[in-house]
Amino acid sequence: MNAPNGRHAWTVTVGAKGQIVIPKEARDLFHIQPGDTLLFLADEAQGMAIPPKADFARLFDLIFGGKAE
Repeated sequence: MNAPNGRHAWTVTVGAKGQIVIPKEARDLFHIQPGDTLLFLADEAQGMAIPPKADFARLFDLIFGGKAE
């Protein structure tokens, strides 16, 4: 499902082992390949996010106050 301004939303189902399948459209859009490592962020008040892998360094700097190495 697509929303305006390049925003997207998909639903996923959590399996018995706690695994999810990233929808094909999302994998294609963010160039996610088998074996890729993703960053899973969670905030009890705001929810969860899985940002694109290209954003790791920038996100580490934001989260850890510029202490990414």
